[in-house]
Formats: sequence, structure tokens, C-alpha cells
Amino acid sequence: MTKLTNDDVRQMCKDLNVKFIRLQFTDIFGVLKNVAITVEQLDKALDGEMMFDGSSIEGFVRIEESDMYLRPDPSTFVVFPWKPREGGVARLICDIYNPDGTPFFGDPRYALKRALAEAEQMGYVMNVGPEAEFFLFHVDNEGRPTTKTHDKAGYFDMTPIDLGENARRDMVLTLEQMGFEIEASHHEVAPGQHEIDFKYADALDMADKIMTFKLVVRTIAQRHGLHATFMPKPVFGINGSGMHVNQSLITLDGKNAFYDPDAPMGLSKVCMNYIAGLMNHADAITAIANPTVNSYKRLVAGYEAPVYVAWSGRNRSPLIRIPAKRGMSTRVELRSPDPSCNPYLALAACLHAGLDGIKKGMTPPPATDRNIYEMTLAERQELGISNLPENLSEALKVLAADNVIKEALGPHIFERFIEAKSIEWDRYRMQVSSWELDEYLEKF
Repeated sequence: MTKLTNDDVRQMCKDLNVKFIRLQFTDIFGVLKNVAITVEQLDKALDGEMMFDGSSIEGFVRIEESDMYLRPDPSTFVVFPWKPREGGVARLICDIYNPDGTPFFGDPRYALKRALAEAEQMGYVMNVGPEAEFFLFHVDNEGRPTTKTHDKAGYFDMTPIDLGENARRDMVLTLEQMGFEIEASHHEVAPGQHEIDFKYADALDMADKIMTFKLVVRTIAQRHGLHATFMPKPVFGINGSGMHVNQSLITLDGKNAFYDPDAPMGLSKVCMNYIAGLMNHADAITAIANPTVNSYKRLVAGYEAPVYVAWSGRNRSPLIRIPAKRGMSTRVELRSPDPSCNPYLALAACLHAGLDGIKKGMTPPPATDRNIYEMTLAERQELGISNLPENLSEALKVLAADNVIKEALGPHIFERFIEAKSIEWDRYRMQVSSWELDEYLEKF
């Protein structure tokens, strides 16, 4: 991330003829919010004097303590390329503060900052590279999204089969204009499913980028008459959308802490501790990285989604994979998260888990290099391979008992998250679905 000052932002607004600025922040559930101001109010915003009603944001504060302040991070300034050049629109990502000038503990960005501060005290910086998948669907005559795919293409297919290629190309070009370094884009396994990969960055910058990425993808899709969704499993019978999270720790002098050329597989003791920490807290992380009822429709065997808590340097069936490249590219790929998660909280949870493994000197079980999907239950039990939680309710119960991941969230976010997600689960389990009617209405 290019470091900018408040004066840089003021000058860029003049040079780029910016008229409107969106002060963006993310709520606890990973939904992007914003307060729009004119450029005439920029100085007030940069001085941290922009106030908003925190009680209007689900999970933030009560009505009797509603005044909150937005403090923009000047390094997040960027102009939206799809808006007019005359009277342009820019954005600044903000941290949220209390009226007394202290950081708001319900701000997901602050939760990640706390985790990164702990890592720095231990001598590390966290780098992250996500692989976020999404679907492109048609809209109906009234502009509402459907689940009708726009193509019948598969993995790496291209025009004329991949009809979403034009939209995806415009997404890539827009992201590049906004400072992303795009490494690859391609059609995914399922019809209408796509992936755009961008270069790794430090964790805070990457969480900001993930939120920006989702905004850009949905905006450009809309301009092509399509609806982009990051819903994990929108269509039964085909693969769902994941967001594999590649992560590594870099020492303060710039070396990859996960790499040791003299160790088995080239993986350092720190890396093995980190893997063990992720595995030890995997079930609780699932509540954060797979935060919706729908997330668990993706986490089932048979659709390439990770279901089993194991790791490997070769195959893609376990929860954790170690990609082949070594040196500065040595990294751990956690395959369970999906793109509906709040990236700030998901990365904070992963980092706390990994650091816990390092602090306690945890050791992972031996690598599992067989295809776990083809193992029997008895074979998995013999190897000590457990399952991730099967639904949101199970995941929330594990989260409530995991003090390390609770600490990653902080008490405010933990309490609000558990409360809201428990309500979501209750609303879901009380519904009568079309499947139930088809299965039981005539039978009984």
C-alpha cells in the first residue's frame, strides 16, 4: 500500500477534480457501509470530525450511545473509475472511534489491527493472498437477480463458451485502475462461476482490498446487466464459491518465517506451529470464515470444498494445503473460508490461531497425502481426521468455547456476532422449505 498523507489526499482531490467522497467502513457482518460527503467537507473528515449514528448499524452500539466518529485512512484514497471524470467520486476507508477519542472495539478493522500488533510484538508481519470466487447470474425483467447462469462453461473455458469474459475483463481493468495487481482471472468449475486473483499484500491492506474487490465486481456486473454474488452456495448440485486464504509470516527484517531449506518439505518450525494452530482452532474459525447458514451448504463432500481437518503439501482435499513454491513464496493455504465472510475478522481469527500455535509450540499431525474424500469413516478416524462443523449452530457453539478466537474478536464483536447469528440460525430452522413440502406433503 502506498503511504499517503492528508495533504496528499487534498492535492489529489484537486488534481483529479473530485467532488464527492465516500467514507467507507465495514460492519461486523462484512457489509460495506458509507457516508457520502462533498469535497468541501474533506478537511473536517480528515481531522476526524465526521460523526455518524452508530446505533443505526447492526451490531455496533445501542441508541443511548450512538455517536461515533469516522477517521479516514489517507492511504486508502482512490477514485472510482466508473464514475464521471467531471465531479468525480473517491473513497476513503475509515476506522471508527468513540467520542472520547478511543478506538471502537466493535470496528472489525480495529480487531485486525490488534491481531497485527500482537504479531509485530512477536516479530512478524502477516501477508495474505485470497482467491475469491463469485457467480454471474441473469436478472429478470424488473432487474432482480435470478439463479440462471449466463453460460455453461467450466474450468478455464473461454469465449464463445464463457459469456462472462467481457464482464470479467472490465472488472480486471477497473481493479487495475484502482491499484490492484491482477495475477490471473479465469472461469471456474461451475457454470457462471469466476475467479480473479490479485497479488498478496499485508493483511490490513488485503482486507481493505477484498472489500473493494467485492464492490467493484458487483458494480461492473450490474453495468453488464448481470448480478454478481459472493453467496457461498447459490445453486444446488454444482460447486459453491470459496475464498482460499494464502497466508505467511514475514520477519521484521523481511525474511519468510515459514521457509527453512534444511527442514522437511522446506517448512520451518514456525510454519509447522502455525499450521497446528490453525488446525487446533479450525472449528471456531469456521464460525467466522463461514458465517452464514448457506456457508454450510458449500462445506459438504463431493464439491471440492474442504470438510476434513487435515493438511498436505500435495493434494487439495484437506483443509490446509501447502503450495509447492518455496523461498519467499512459502505459504499456508486455508481452503475453508468463503467470500461471504468479514475479511477483517477472518484474518484476525486465522492470525490469532497461528500465533497461538507458535507461542505454545504446537505440532501438527503428519501430512495427509491421500484423497480424504475417498477414505471411509473408519480410515479417517484411525488417522485422527475430524470434520468441520456441519452447520452454523455447531460452529457458534465451538466459537463460544474457544478463548483464543474470542480474543481475536474482542468481547463486543463476539457478543454481537453470537447474538445475531443465533437469531439467524433460529429463523432458518423454523422455515418450511420447498424440499420439505416436496418430500413430505403428500407422503404424510
